[in-house]
Amino acid sequence: MNLFGRVIMAFMPITPKAFIRFISRRYVAGSELEDALRVMDEMSSENTSFTVDVLGEDISTLEGTKPFIEEYNRLIEAISRSDIDAHVSLKPTAFGLDIDYKYALKTLSDIVRKANESDIYVRLDMEDSTHTESTLNIMEDLYSEGHLNVGVVLQGRLFRTKDDLLRIAEAMGEHADVRICKGIYLESSDIAYTGYSDIVNATTDAVEIALDLGMYVGIASHDHPIINAALESLQTRGIMPEKSDPRNPAPAVKPGKGGGYEFQFLLGVRGDVRRRLASNGHLTRVYLPYGKQWYEYSMRRLRENPGIAWLVAKSIIMPWTNRR
Repeated sequence: MNLFGRVIMAFMPITPKAFIRFISRRYVAGSELEDALRVMDEMSSENTSFTVDVLGEDISTLEGTKPFIEEYNRLIEAISRSDIDAHVSLKPTAFGLDIDYKYALKTLSDIVRKANESDIYVRLDMEDSTHTESTLNIMEDLYSEGHLNVGVVLQGRLFRTKDDLLRIAEAMGEHADVRICKGIYLESSDIAYTGYSDIVNATTDAVEIALDLGMYVGIASHDHPIINAALESLQTRGIMPEKSDPRNPAPAVKPGKGGGYEFQFLLGVRGDVRRRLASNGHLTRVYLPYGKQWYEYSMRRLRENPGIAWLVAKSIIMPWTNRR
């Protein structure tokens, strides 16, 4: 599949932009806030909630943070006026993390505070391993300022993830809240698992560790082995839909959250699995990106992990295998 992805990537520079847009429509809500609101409104009947992400690439100056600040303020205000159950996700680098840490902290603090006024949760997305430490630092600093509506993403494939889970649990206690995924970035074998089975096992272990630490856990995977293992782990621990979380300590109850856990999916991926989980009472959440930089986002995802090209091709050739 990686070879297939690399072959596709070789043709990307000459692929018409219109074709990339055709493909991306499945995975990106659109270029405008109104597009995201429309898609969420349409999907709300499927008994799911959302995490919304404003697309954007790296910035080189603090001036480049302004569009993100403005758009996230618009997004939070729009969600607060609607009946949609949605949180927001953002990349700290879009707010100056790599340029001026104090500026990024102040800017993010303002956004988190605004979101909290409308009971909207904020997830700090995780980028490649070079940003893991700074992202965790900024989450801890936000928490120390009194922000309780903030969490982070951890990537199961990284060797350091177990220690990071222990660190977050100690720092945030009952407010510790993590999204655990395999990780999209192809990291070095010196710091991460690189084989599929090892990555799956490490991600499954991370979910179990987070549950045993009393964290709120977003299980963000489209892989059946990870989902099935998570369901078994939840059942073993007596953590079930519509029941009080039996863990001691248990995570703090927060608006828009499930009973200690939820299952998360990317827009356009494994909708059939998501709907089945929702019908069985599990809280499900769709990660929904939108923004004018849909093309850059689509190309970046392919560059970061060419194996995605196989999944995209499969969804086009055999659409019944991956219902939205």
